[in-house]
Amino acid sequence: MNITQILSEQLNIDKKNIENVINLLDDGSTVAFIARYRKEKTGNLNDVDIRNIEKNLNKLRNIENRQEEIISSLKSQDKLSDELKERILSANSLTILEDIYAPYKKRRKTRADKAKDLGLEPLYKFLITDANNQKNALEYAENFVNEELETPESAIEKSLDIFAGDISNNVDARNIIRRDGMIRAKLISTQKDDPEKVYETYYDFCKRIRDIKSYQILAINRAEREGALSVKLEFADAYNKKLIADLYQANNDYQKELLDISVDDAYKRLILPSITTELRNFLTESAEDESIKVFSKNLKPYFLQRPIKGKNVMGLDPGFRTGCKVAVVDLNGKYLDKAVVYPVQPHNKEEESIKILNDLIEKYNVNLIALGNATASRETELFVNKLIEQSDKDLAYAVVNEAGASVYSASALGEEEFPDLDVTIRGAISMARRLQDPMAELVKIEPKHIGVGQYQHDLNEKKLDDELSKVVEDAVNEVGVTINNASYKLLSYVSGLNPTLAKRIEDSFKEGTLVYRKDLKNIKGLGDKTYKLAAGFLRFPDSPEILDNTGVHPESYKIAKKLENYDLNKADVNELSKELDVGVPTLEDIIKELQKPGRDPREDNPEVLTKSEIMTIDDIEIGDELKGKVRNVTDFGAFVDIGVGTDGLVHISKMSDKFITDPNEILKNSDIINVKVIDIDKEKSRISLSMIN
Repeated sequence: MNITQILSEQLNIDKKNIENVINLLDDGSTVAFIARYRKEKTGNLNDVDIRNIEKNLNKLRNIENRQEEIISSLKSQDKLSDELKERILSANSLTILEDIYAPYKKRRKTRADKAKDLGLEPLYKFLITDANNQKNALEYAENFVNEELETPESAIEKSLDIFAGDISNNVDARNIIRRDGMIRAKLISTQKDDPEKVYETYYDFCKRIRDIKSYQILAINRAEREGALSVKLEFADAYNKKLIADLYQANNDYQKELLDISVDDAYKRLILPSITTELRNFLTESAEDESIKVFSKNLKPYFLQRPIKGKNVMGLDPGFRTGCKVAVVDLNGKYLDKAVVYPVQPHNKEEESIKILNDLIEKYNVNLIALGNATASRETELFVNKLIEQSDKDLAYAVVNEAGASVYSASALGEEEFPDLDVTIRGAISMARRLQDPMAELVKIEPKHIGVGQYQHDLNEKKLDDELSKVVEDAVNEVGVTINNASYKLLSYVSGLNPTLAKRIEDSFKEGTLVYRKDLKNIKGLGDKTYKLAAGFLRFPDSPEILDNTGVHPESYKIAKKLENYDLNKADVNELSKELDVGVPTLEDIIKELQKPGRDPREDNPEVLTKSEIMTIDDIEIGDELKGKVRNVTDFGAFVDIGVGTDGLVHISKMSDKFITDPNEILKNSDIINVKVIDIDKEKSRISLSMIN
C-alpha cells in the first residue's frame, strides 16, 4: 500500500509535504510543533491539515496491520493462494478485508458447516453443476440418505445450506446490498412507547439513509434505546436478490429454482441482518463523527475568546433559595473576597444585597461583573441591572456560560486551588476568571463538560475525549502560555509536555528557579527533545532575554538577533531569506514576533459583549436589528445570545442568500454578528433570527 500516494489523493496535498509530515510524526514531533516550526517541510500546512494527515494515516496503517494479520493467519492454515493474497493487499477498507477473511475465520459452526460435516458437499456441487431436473437430483440424493437424512428431499434441502453459506461469503453479493443501503434503502421509525411525546417528530419518519442528518440519527438511536420508537431499514429486496442471482450461472430451470431458494435464504437469514447491523453501526459512527466535528468547531473559538485584561472582576453564581454566591478577583485572577447575597425570591433581600455588593465594589475597585447563566440567572440579571443603575461607578456586566463550573468546583483541582473555600464560591471565582482569561480557566474542565456540542451524551466517550483534547491542545499552542500564574493544567496542553512535567514547571516557577527559557532544561525529566517541542510555546515575560517572551523558537534566536540590524518594515523578505539562509515562512513569523513581542493572537478576536442595561423578550419586536454573540453552532443553524435571556435561532436557511450546507461555513462559536428578528413565540420563549440583509 502506497500510503503517501493515497493520502495525497485523499487530502489533495503534495506528496512531498505528506511524506515530511509522516516522518516528523514518526519522529515524535507534535502537531503543534510541526504546524508552527516546520512550515518549510510541510508547505505551510496548518494544524487542521496535519491532524487530518495523522488521522487518515492511522486508518491506513490499521488496514495494513490487519492485512498482515490475515495473511499470517491464512499462511498458518495453508490456505493462502496468490490470488487471495492479491485480493487482501488490494482491499482499501477494514470492512472489505473482513468480508474476504470471513470464510476462513474460526467461528461457531454454521448450518453450512454442519451440512459439510454430513458429507453433503458432493451433493451440493452436483446440484449446481450437473442436476437437470428434480427427478435427476432426487436419484443422486439417494446416495446421501442415512439415519440423520431420512429422505433424498431432506438431503437436498440440507445441502442448499452450503450454497446459502457460499452466497453469504461472496464479497460481491454483500456489496450489492451495501450499495443499495447507501443509495436506495430507507430508515423507518414508528411510535412505540412515548407517553411524553418527546420524540413525536419521528413517529412516522421515513427517509433515505443518504439523506438523514447526523442529529436525526442520534435522536432516533436514543429514542430506540429508551423504547420510544421502533426502527428498521427497508431495502429493495427483490431488486437486490435478482442482482445477487445474476452473479451465478444456472444451466436449466431446476438449477434456477435451487439458486432462487438459496439466494432468498442467504439474503434473509445471513446477509441482510449482517448488513443491516453494519449499516446501523456505520450511520451511528458517521453521526458521532459529525457531531464531534461540530463540537470541535464550536470548542476551539470558545477557548480562543478574547480575554478582558486589566480589570478587577466580581463573579456572581446565581441561585434562589441558597442565594447568589459572590467572589472578587484582581486583574491577575487572584482571589480577594467573597460573600453570599439573597436578592431574589424567596428571600428578596434586594437592598441588603445591593449594599453588600457596593461595599465590595468600592473596596476592590471592581470594574466588571461576570454573571453565570444557569438557575436564577435572569432574575439575578434584573437585580444586577438595578445595582448598576444605582451605582456612580463605571460598571458593566457580561453573562458567562457556566457550563462545567460545578464540575471544576467539586474537582480535586478546585479543592487544591481553594482548599478553604466552599464549592459554590469556587464556582463564582471561575465565573470571574472566565472573563479575564477564558482559556486559562476552561482548561481546568474536561472539554466534554463545556456545553457547546449537540447530543454529546450519546457519543462514544473515548472518541469524544480524544478529539476534544486535541482541539484544546491546538488552541493552547496557537496562543502560547505565559509562565507567570499558569496552572499545571494549562501547561499540560503545551506541545511535548505531560501533567507530571507541567506540575514540575509550575512548582519551579513558584520557587523562582525559572527565569529564562533555557532554565526549562534544568527540570527533571525535561530532555532536549521535550525542550525542542515545548520551548517555543512558553512565554517568559520577566526574562532579561526579550526573545523568551515571543513565539520565536530558541533554534532561531541567532537569526532573530541578526534582524536587529535591519529595518523590518522595509525589508524584502525573499531577499532576506536568501541572505540569512532561512525559509520565508519562518522568517515572516520571526519578524511578526519581533514587531510585537508577547502578542496575544486572541486580541484579534471580537470583544466580549458587555452590558449596562437589561432587555427582555417583551422589549423586542419583529423587524428589530440587534447585535448578538454566537453561543452554539449545530447542523441546522446557530443559537445566538441577543441579550434578552433567551437565545435566538438563526436557521441555516436564514444565514445567507446563497445555498449553504454547513453553518460552520458562515459562523463559529463566539462570533459577534448582526441579526434581524423575524419571529417571536413568547409562549414557548422562541425567537427566530435572520442574518440575510
